[in-house]
Amino acid sequence: MMEYFEPKSISEALSVLEKHGAEAKVIAGGTDVMVDIKFKEEPGGLVNIKKLPGLTGIKENGGSLRIGAMTTLRSLETSDAVRQGWPVIARTLRMLSNVRVRNVATVGGALAHADPHMDLPPLFCALGARVTIEGREGRRTAPVEELYAGYLETTLKPGELITEVEVPALGKRGTAYLKCTTRSADDWPAVGVAVALGDEDRIFVSAATDRPTRISGEKALAGLKIESDLHGSADYKKQLLRVYLKRAIDEARNARR
Repeated sequence: MMEYFEPKSISEALSVLEKHGAEAKVIAGGTDVMVDIKFKEEPGGLVNIKKLPGLTGIKENGGSLRIGAMTTLRSLETSDAVRQGWPVIARTLRMLSNVRVRNVATVGGALAHADPHMDLPPLFCALGARVTIEGREGRRTAPVEELYAGYLETTLKPGELITEVEVPALGKRGTAYLKCTTRSADDWPAVGVAVALGDEDRIFVSAATDRPTRISGEKALAGLKIESDLHGSADYKKQLLRVYLKRAIDEARNARR
């Protein structure tokens, strides 16, 4: 029988997670976890972190954008600070699922779920974002790109929680995120491409790979392992990536002018 926990502090949440280990699932917005529970075996425990204090909010600090992990995607999308300083995030979120989902889905959940079809992970990777992670051994930070080990797999240690995301200032970088869906524009993508051009060009592809994957340009696509799924075959996705990579780079270059 599944146990339910609703901790009142981060410390209490970490204690519960440490005690129950891999048998416990964390629920934030619940848009992904509840679907998993419906179609898969129930976890041994469900840890609801919705009411943990200090995990929501969006603020600028020293030129960077700091986002609490429990901040909803809709709050991020409609934030004046985001629209003015990081418009590529707001544009990306407008195409992510639908408003009902964005009203409850959280930033931390979108990152921790590790589904390669998610839109935010590749974009945050391209922007050089970092996450703050709390665990029983203390606090640590890591680039978003280092969060992922494979399909639905993260490098988070048992009992760790993402508490904050920090996105550096865009400066003069040109940015873009494009995705191709096989059905409606807000559907899961067959491919996604996130680009940030500047002193250091950062290009990440997703949906066609088992995690957000950095590439150096179009030539790098030849050696990229492409995943087939319900959204398209590997050959189909490889062709899509060639097209969307060029479009995303062009859009990012135009954004710099």
